Amino acid sequence: MRENTIIEIKNLTKTFGEGDGSVVALEGISLEIGQGEIFGIIGLSGAGKSTLVRCMNLLERPNAGSVVVDGKEMTSLSERELRRARQSIGMIFQNFNLLMQRTALENVCFPLELTGTPRRECASRARELLSTVGLSDKEQAYPAQLSGGQQQRVAIARALATGPKVLLCDEATSALDPTTTQSILALLKELNQKLGVTVVIITHEMRVIEQICNRVAIIANSHIEEIGAVDEVFRRPKSEAAKKLLFPRGESTAAFTGKGRFYRVTFDGDSAEHPVIADMVLRFGAPVNIVFADTKTIGGRMFGHMILQFPEDQAMAERMLAFLDSENLRYTEEEFNV
Repeated sequence: MRENTIIEIKNLTKTFGEGDGSVVALEGISLEIGQGEIFGIIGLSGAGKSTLVRCMNLLERPNAGSVVVDGKEMTSLSERELRRARQSIGMIFQNFNLLMQRTALENVCFPLELTGTPRRECASRARELLSTVGLSDKEQAYPAQLSGGQQQRVAIARALATGPKVLLCDEATSALDPTTTQSILALLKELNQKLGVTVVIITHEMRVIEQICNRVAIIANSHIEEIGAVDEVFRRPKSEAAKKLLFPRGESTAAFTGKGRFYRVTFDGDSAEHPVIADMVLRFGAPVNIVFADTKTIGGRMFGHMILQFPEDQAMAERMLAFLDSENLRYTEEEFNV
């Protein structure tokens, strides 16, 4: 285990059901998450990511393997010890899970009440947290009177009530519109920086990972396929699962005639801000067809990728590829079923 690791999972397996009807949700999962990190876990629906995050606080108990959070082996704790350990692990959900008959203030007070905190101290702490998430004026509002974004802010305040070291976010922005998603992600980043809380983000949306996470684990078919820094995974995805998430195969080449081959060109940092493709076309006097293009900003740097159809003339195409080599651009040939 690395010195600053706060979550360590080793060889975790989780199955549902028994015998022939059993379903393997997770198999042989191992990963480490550092103190103060914003760590993303991304996968398509059914990949096992939500089960994995629920195993971190033992809302789901794994069949095998170990889960160590803040130095405690969660699977070996008694029920009483587990309840105490969960106080250092906050969790927020896709559908907020607020108590509808309680006000915003009362919702934030609830986990403190469960720990036996005096009522006056509960209210003081809850007001402080509602201020932190920008809802000082909504303490007497009920969930039905709040927007989705406001409800998620109350849920975040509630998750922080017991002063957790880890905040687990299970598809926390999936029910929100894009603008509200941006504000919630910005809030999570701010809380990470101000409080030093470790944030684990479960999502199926690459844009969430790009905006907020330091590192990411790609999960597919119940296994971790790839782990790395977000920018590194984007620039050099090693697994097919990562490539599918980063480069969806929704691009159509049907409108592009001719026999020229297709290449996916990846840009990062400075190369994404210079007209390399335009320079190539001007230099060789031969056009390329742009099938698809996308850019992203990760950690303040611009990244992007394009699918290009190169000229049918093989010699010209090779000269162009050599030019891309000289510009230190990565490219891979793509095949499409047209």
